[in-house]
Amino acid sequence: MTGTPGKGAVGFIGIGVMGKSMAGHLQDAGYSLHVYTRTAEKAAELIDKGAVWHDTPAGLAAACDVIITMVGYPQDVEEIYLGEQGIIAYAKPGTYLIDMTTSSPLLAARIYEAAAARGLHALDAPVSGGDVGARERRLSIMVGGDKEAFEAVRPLLELLGTNIVLQGKAGAGQHTKMCNQIAIASNMLGVCEALAYAKASGLDPETVLKSIETGAAGSWSLSNLAPRIIAGNFEPGFYVKHFIKDMRIALEAAKEMGLDTPGLALAESIYQRLAELGYGDKGTQVLYKAYQP
Repeated sequence: MTGTPGKGAVGFIGIGVMGKSMAGHLQDAGYSLHVYTRTAEKAAELIDKGAVWHDTPAGLAAACDVIITMVGYPQDVEEIYLGEQGIIAYAKPGTYLIDMTTSSPLLAARIYEAAAARGLHALDAPVSGGDVGARERRLSIMVGGDKEAFEAVRPLLELLGTNIVLQGKAGAGQHTKMCNQIAIASNMLGVCEALAYAKASGLDPETVLKSIETGAAGSWSLSNLAPRIIAGNFEPGFYVKHFIKDMRIALEAAKEMGLDTPGLALAESIYQRLAELGYGDKGTQVLYKAYQP
């Protein structure tokens, strides 16, 4: 095991709704930031502040001491880590690899094993908190992997979140994120049904929210997404298409364990219907539209 990474070179792959803010926090903290995107324009703001852009994951991997990824789908994770031009093939021995994508627990274990075989330290560290949590450095970070590697990169993770927990061996972070997504899926049904009921009964939804968000019904989704619904704002803090991906990973994992998850299955089916209607690139709060005429 190498020593704790200092203010050296940190690579970030996945400059999206959340990734851009997260990479910016690392840059602001004094780390030399390297980024990979398919087009440099997507990372223009970070590049203007001094980030180094790479046109391949391999090029970024060879230049960095720590590499963080936050991409869209498990197939993207697999290609970036395990592909011929991927991170594991080109990273320097001793490099720390932190995948913050919500992805497959089985894939996380495969990446850990492939990384260990080359003297690399891999952690699966999916997050919760959405665009607001990413901007405000208040993400919940769920980590799977070796304790020594976790402790070594904790200072970086503390620049991104406030609730950082090592859950167990490789894959445990992803399993924990599945628990998170299962809870959110059914909760979003409740949030949207409550607001639809408030509207149908002639109540003022904003006034209703004042009463229920601090009581037993309170939740992150109720406090943060219900106001967006009331305002008619369905832009993404977290994309519907990515939530569907997460729910399908959870459904598959639950099936493998022999666990029935009817609430999750119902939420996935409604979100899938919304995606087919063209709402895949909207935020998860667009579920409210399923309750409208």
